[in-house]
Amino acid sequence: MSRALHNDMIVIDGLQYSNWSREIFEQLHEGGVTMVHATLVYHEQIRETLMRISEWNRQFELHGDIIMPIRSGDDIRRAKAAGKVGIMFGAQNCSPIEDDIGMVEVMRNLNLMIMQLTYNNQSLLACGCYEAIDSGVTRFGRQVIKEMNRVGMIVDMSHSAERSTLEAIEISERPIVISHANPLSFHDAKRNKSDTVLKTLAESGGLLGFSAYPFHLKNGPDCTLEQYCDMIARTADLMGVDRLGIGTDLCQEQPLSVLEWMRNGRWSKTMDYGEGSKANADWPRPLSWFRDSRDFPNLTKGLLARGFSQQETAKIMGQNWLNFLDEGLQAQPTAR
Repeated sequence: MSRALHNDMIVIDGLQYSNWSREIFEQLHEGGVTMVHATLVYHEQIRETLMRISEWNRQFELHGDIIMPIRSGDDIRRAKAAGKVGIMFGAQNCSPIEDDIGMVEVMRNLNLMIMQLTYNNQSLLACGCYEAIDSGVTRFGRQVIKEMNRVGMIVDMSHSAERSTLEAIEISERPIVISHANPLSFHDAKRNKSDTVLKTLAESGGLLGFSAYPFHLKNGPDCTLEQYCDMIARTADLMGVDRLGIGTDLCQEQPLSVLEWMRNGRWSKTMDYGEGSKANADWPRPLSWFRDSRDFPNLTKGLLARGFSQQETAKIMGQNWLNFLDEGLQAQPTAR
């Protein structure tokens, strides 16, 4: 029953950064994934971001029988109807706009749909979760949030610090997303979010995507499916089931050099290990029940076993993301 339900649902993964290939696209398709929010860049600036977009254009050209670009909620529905995997671009930092607010609209016109204000460190817009002092959203950040609201680009605070996240929720005229993180109460990691943040996010109409990255989970790679679904159930009690989604943070087939780029970019001469350590510097061992995108049906099965109804399970697996994007990706009407 769970597999049939899974096949009927719109399934959305709110964050992946894989080494994209035909094989991975086929795995997404086999796992019943309707759309994936694909990280375009981390620390790359404007020209490099344009190169990533060009590379994706080539992917769409080569593999158009199985993938398609996503620019709206209706595109997600079209992907489901066509039996294709939708790809929606996102940035895990604000580097694609550099110091130019005009680049927000330019990047949105090039289908950059989601942008994080920070990636662990202080940025020009806000403070990352690894900084000792959380300075909040900057003057530039306030203007960028306003512009993102105007053009229909989603504000993502997954890697941001607490004060910055709370301020972004307050400043934004539209609900924001935390696309890939977990409750701090489940696992004490700098990237996970306090109950205060999660309650405020829910009250504002925002969305949390649960991460399956082992560094964000209790017991790391040994976290069980039952523990993961129990975390979701407890968060549903806190936030309400309509405010929950999935954002696996899956990084398939990526070399260690990519992990080092994510952690260090160009800002450090010495090695920063981020969520790892010198003794544990490589990618974490994958979860036994979520090795790649073909295992998405395990999440549906686990949620049903935890006591979620079919309707609630469908919401968490993708419908909540779809409802959120239906509104959030629409540009605001131009005043006359």
